[in-house]
Amino acid sequence: VQLQASGGGLAQPGGSLTLSCAASEILFRIFRLSAVGWYRQAPGKFRELVAEIKPTFRTDYADFVKGRATISRDNAENTVSLHINSLKPEDTAVYYCSLKTARDDYWGQGTQVTVSS
Repeated sequence: VQLQASGGGLAQPGGSLTLSCAASEILFRIFRLSAVGWYRQAPGKFRELVAEIKPTFRTDYADFVKGRATISRDNAENTVSLHINSLKPEDTAVYYCSLKTARDDYWGQGTQVTVSS
């Protein structure tokens, strides 16, 4: 697995969680040069961007998480994290971390997030 995601699970509406993703050693050389981010896919829906952070540390957020999410990266540790608060049931999905270069896209295995009371 080139990108290992963790931190998913069951959360209550209004709660928060943090997802983390660690790149494997084969991606270390390109990690700091790549855009890294998080996508999600709910049952019966297409995969959609949640947030992305560029090599310049510029961030982009989907409208549905703006003001509720913070993405960060640690180039020394080759990790990217996503913190979401004020969770909603519609945030329920499998969350995937991604690493994108000009030539290739790499994906993690996905981590399930379920928001339910």
